[in-house]
Amino acid sequence: MARRTITVHHVRAVLRGAERHGVDTVPLLRVAQIPPLLLGDDRARVTAPQFARLFHELYRVTQDEFLGLGSAVSRPGTFAMMCRASLGCRDLGAAVERGVTFYGLFPGGPDLVLEHRGAEAVFGVRSDLDQDYFLAECLLIIWHRLCSWLIGRRIPLRHAEFGHPPPPHRDEYELLFGCPVRFGAERTGARFDPHWLDAPLVREEDALEEMLRRAPFELLSRREYGTTVAEQVRRALARSLRSAPRLPSLGEVAARLAVSPATLRRRLAEEATSYQRLKDAVRRDAAIAGLVEGHEPIAELAARLGFSEDTAFHRAFRRWTGTTPGAYRTDTASGAHRTGTARPAATPAPRGQRS
Repeated sequence: MARRTITVHHVRAVLRGAERHGVDTVPLLRVAQIPPLLLGDDRARVTAPQFARLFHELYRVTQDEFLGLGSAVSRPGTFAMMCRASLGCRDLGAAVERGVTFYGLFPGGPDLVLEHRGAEAVFGVRSDLDQDYFLAECLLIIWHRLCSWLIGRRIPLRHAEFGHPPPPHRDEYELLFGCPVRFGAERTGARFDPHWLDAPLVREEDALEEMLRRAPFELLSRREYGTTVAEQVRRALARSLRSAPRLPSLGEVAARLAVSPATLRRRLAEEATSYQRLKDAVRRDAAIAGLVEGHEPIAELAARLGFSEDTAFHRAFRRWTGTTPGAYRTDTASGAHRTGTARPAATPAPRGQRS
């Protein structure tokens, strides 16, 4: 199944800390096989392996788990030690409180908080930490997914809120957090049912060590749990791409989900999306992955994605990303060639830099 691609807005944001410290980021982008020219177009996107490679390069260069984005350095190993300190707690609430206390020991560190507000629990970041808000958003994502991992079940969020105005890529947020979002709030945070704080931790030390070997990107990666109608539709579309060069119609997907087409349209609208938007997103992500990670001729890739002719695929790809399939593949291949790299999966972080 094609993994979701990542907006260029997040690529720019993750580079900000290194740039502010005078690091030349072009070589880092080339090692990650991200064409620097992509950063100039708001529609551009990269694959998850490209973004993971960039993360690991930034860790290597900055020696900072916050990638230079915060007001103070978070030394490599800090996150791992916090996880180990929290693993022996009796339940999730105690583990989160211990983690909040742990980070509170570091001057200039994130000001985290766990609060109970009536029938809701709120995990929040009391300061946005960096001018692009990216670090606060990453912390919120990582804490939500770490908590879900600790108890072995996804914690559904009621909604997420952000202490900044809506950015140009605001449509990405509901996909990232899997819940309604709002901007201009008092601070950045996520609300959920407090009963989850009573859940026992189910992870052992060995499982933690394995998770840490893949962190933090493993926690930042967007997972699909099939808990929303949009996720179920997207999964059905992505699976169809693997078996046939024709995506199912809305009616066929509705039949698979045992609902009427009208009901499916209504439920997707309630989740602020549509069948066509999901279809375009699945094709876009599969196209980008095919161009970056494979050597499939563009004509064959177009046919596999269900386009009857190359010109239709070229038009769609330009609409999705702002560039042509040929230019995207050439730029990416040139970046890999200049750095002498192949096209590997995400490179593990050096041993002393795992977070």
